[in-house]
Amino acid sequence: MNIYEDIRKSLISIATLLGVNEQDVIDKISVEPPKDELFGDVATNIAMIFAKILKKPPVDIAKIVKVELLKNQFIKEVEIAGPGFINLKLDELVWHQCCKYILESDSEYGSSNIGSFKKINIEYVSANPTGPMHIGHARGAVFGDSLANLLDFVGYDVTREYYINDAGKQVINLAKSVYIRYLNLLNIPNDGFTEDLYPGEYLKGVAEKIHSDYGDKFVNKSEPEWLSLFKNISIKYMMDLIKKDLSSINVHHDLFTSEEEIHNKGYINSIIKILDKKNLLYNGVLNAPKGKLKEDWESRPQLLFKSTKFDDDVDRPLQKSDKSWTYFAADAAYHYDKYMRDYASIINVWGADHGGYVKRVEGVIKAVSEKKINFEVKLCQLVNLSNDGKPVKMSKREGNFITMREVIDSVGADVLRFIMLTRKNDASLDFDMTKVKEESRENPVYYVQYAYARINSLFLKAKNLKIKNKDINFSLLKTSEEINLMKLMAKWPRFVEAAANAQEPHRITIFLNDLSSSFHASWSKGNEDVKLRYIVEDDLNITNARLGLAKAVQKIIGIGLKILGVKPMEKLN
Repeated sequence: MNIYEDIRKSLISIATLLGVNEQDVIDKISVEPPKDELFGDVATNIAMIFAKILKKPPVDIAKIVKVELLKNQFIKEVEIAGPGFINLKLDELVWHQCCKYILESDSEYGSSNIGSFKKINIEYVSANPTGPMHIGHARGAVFGDSLANLLDFVGYDVTREYYINDAGKQVINLAKSVYIRYLNLLNIPNDGFTEDLYPGEYLKGVAEKIHSDYGDKFVNKSEPEWLSLFKNISIKYMMDLIKKDLSSINVHHDLFTSEEEIHNKGYINSIIKILDKKNLLYNGVLNAPKGKLKEDWESRPQLLFKSTKFDDDVDRPLQKSDKSWTYFAADAAYHYDKYMRDYASIINVWGADHGGYVKRVEGVIKAVSEKKINFEVKLCQLVNLSNDGKPVKMSKREGNFITMREVIDSVGADVLRFIMLTRKNDASLDFDMTKVKEESRENPVYYVQYAYARINSLFLKAKNLKIKNKDINFSLLKTSEEINLMKLMAKWPRFVEAAANAQEPHRITIFLNDLSSSFHASWSKGNEDVKLRYIVEDDLNITNARLGLAKAVQKIIGIGLKILGVKPMEKLN
């Protein structure tokens, strides 16, 4: 049940009656809550957007629309405002039916099929397998996973993907770092860690595994004799660690794609042939990057992609002068592979430091798809982690960064997920590990979880009352707090749809906070007047209605938390 969509359907019928059949005009009909509640429950612009096509003043059109709308039993009043805006006041029966629908519906309230089962690929996390997940990775992981949940909820066919960067210099350096740990384990003198290696103690576990399986077999061996094995074992070990960390915050992927496989399967050659056929490649020499002295820059001919044709600052190298492929070449091939899987949309969730990389990848997608596929990159800004207002110190054990595991152990997985979604992904986020554990209104996690748990406590108290929770008479709910709660819940489907269309799961946390606030306000009224409490023992009918209202609130909170990937708290300690 979506009252805004129901009214929109009525307006579309009126459009047909008026002789307006142009889809692009009909698509512009808005049905939404007015900015000021004094104007009513619903506002529409139908008269304004039809004026040009019907060649009539908006007010004249509004008068015709008003007559038709008043035939609807659920519309109590219709007012024409200003130059032709239409404001509607709905009958309270609408709110009562909404509550009933929430409690009785087999499907989750707010779910829909607006996605029409279109295939969407969301790639998120894709952390290099050179170390454990850090707090920066956590934000992208939570955002990507929650966005996938949200789009799945509204009817898209979502594939959750992780791209493993298991080729190139970084994993070679990983293997070398593990070899040093292996030698240290056996007390074998060595040159130690150079600046490009990974000194974190987390690699001790990989070295111990190799020693357990192979003993001292690789002591005094040349690099080619151990490098490949160390690399493969190290990557698997680190990916297992990453998957374990992700699972601990309820983040999962449907597909893991290997960069090394992209190389081995010849996808790079395929994308090079396609781009060359489209006259988008040439051999050229790049200028020194901004800020780099010419004497520090070696000008050399490279195979370049005409990225500037797609609004990039410069053309980008695909192949080096030594004929080895650049990282961008593998990434171009990977995105070509994704395109070939026939997705309607591809969404990449990257860290803010990858902002300069967007245009070149977007250029490849546009080139191979001839602009027929939607491609978007969602950048996640930094997380400013603090403890009671003081910046959290880096972890020496893990190699000068704060691991996600440290934060989970401190605040819990559900708190971590919720807080990561309290702001839009492209805005920086302040995360105080002390404040998120406070039991106060200022803590958004606690405030929402408290509402859910508080409603559970209501039903525990009502167990001794002979209430069957059937035949609920919602028309008994007449206080302003009760009406506001019902109106707010009626907005949930529209809110979900707007969040999905904008690809902004943080809007769900905003709604849950508003709903929880409204519920707590109605609860507080009972502290002032016993007749306004949810349980009135000498009036079981009103008690039954209020318990039904509370249950509807709890169901929406539960649905919203599920989209966010957060488990509701049944009771608070």
